[in-house]
Amino acid sequence: MAKINIRPLDDRVVVKPTDAEQTTAGGIVLPDSAQEKPQRGTVVAVGPGRLLDNGQRGELSVAVKDEVIYGKYGGTDIEINGEEVKILRESDILAKVV
Repeated sequence: MAKINIRPLDDRVVVKPTDAEQTTAGGIVLPDSAQEKPQRGTVVAVGPGRLLDNGQRGELSVAVKDEVIYGKYGGTDIEINGEEVKILRESDILAKVV
């Protein structure tokens, strides 16, 4: 993946979704219209953190290269340098894969 030239603001995170499953467990090939939206991806950029009431920045729980699981309809899909990415708030991320 090429370097992403984007810097998310506050507690936002840029995630590159993993590709959707092309076949079922039984080996049936799924057409694009039947594939589920991916809910898993790799973090490619993180913001500086949410600005707290005391003027400090809150620390994010995720970092670049972390694999995360996020809500199916959360965030905003955009294209950067020909690659589909998703911009999410940290609160839209459900879990970090360890």
